[in-house]
Amino acid sequence: MVDSKKIVLTGVQPTGKLHLGNLLGAVSSWERMIDEYDCLFFLADQHAITMPYVPADLRKNTLDCVAQYIACGLDPTRCKIFLQSQIIGHTELMWVLGCLTPIGQLERMTQFKDKSKKVGESVCSGLLFYPVLMAADILLYNADLVPVGEDQKQHIELTRDLAIKFNNAFSPTFTVPEPYIGSTGARIMALQSPSNKMSKSDANQNSVVYITDTDDIIRKKLMSAVTDSGNSVTYDPDNKPGIANLLNIYAATKNLSLSVAVEEFAGLSSYQPFKQAVADAVIAKIHPIRERYLQLANDKEYLYSVLHDGRLDAQKRANRMIAKVYRKSGFVNE
Repeated sequence: MVDSKKIVLTGVQPTGKLHLGNLLGAVSSWERMIDEYDCLFFLADQHAITMPYVPADLRKNTLDCVAQYIACGLDPTRCKIFLQSQIIGHTELMWVLGCLTPIGQLERMTQFKDKSKKVGESVCSGLLFYPVLMAADILLYNADLVPVGEDQKQHIELTRDLAIKFNNAFSPTFTVPEPYIGSTGARIMALQSPSNKMSKSDANQNSVVYITDTDDIIRKKLMSAVTDSGNSVTYDPDNKPGIANLLNIYAATKNLSLSVAVEEFAGLSSYQPFKQAVADAVIAKIHPIRERYLQLANDKEYLYSVLHDGRLDAQKRANRMIAKVYRKSGFVNE
């Protein structure tokens, strides 16, 4: 750890296969952060049990996600990767923070209201306490910056509120984190319905390109992507969302500006060669990632060693913070 570097903490649920939107959006941004910040990445497997799940699937998805993130560029020699459930401190700090959190504030959380509507009266209390655990995840490591999406901004505000509340009550302890706003990755839309973001939950799986897809499957999905009745390749998200999405994909995979990408296809009288070029670019991007993932997925010993190293580093940090919090909270320490 380099003390002069700010700490960036990223937690993601182990929900299975990563897709092109994840790769060109969030993961590409995380990869760029590694040299600039002290980066901690963890798999939020404790958050994953707030909704119905299969334990065997959770275990498999967790290791798969570790392999996929490493394959996508999260080099464990330059950042730390660990599992939330393996660190003593997340749930301990959650309890202390929970005792400072008004229940009404949790009940007003948009994510809780939306998900509890779907589940009904059987909604678990873990879902209600989800934001407090997220606050503990962040404050346990004194994170300066936290990359979050739109759906998590409310949770970051709660984290900041709890940090300030504890600091005011028991003396300065926690860094008050800021949402990370850096160079953003591309916003990738569904191939068959380009008004919606690419998502693994899409009913039409031809809309989603996964990093585990074969070259032939990738080409088939991109060649069948929705476009429009025209034939000119222009960037017009309102009137030509399908073409705009493919241009975004091409520019991001080739590391080009949109204007350069548009200029490259000026004068075409058919979408066919354009789609071919996009497919070629995506295959060139994903092929080595898929091969690296397949290699890593079969090397459980290496994955466990990465998680072991990450756990040792994270536990040291967590121990320091928990000791400080417990002392200030009035707990007896032998």
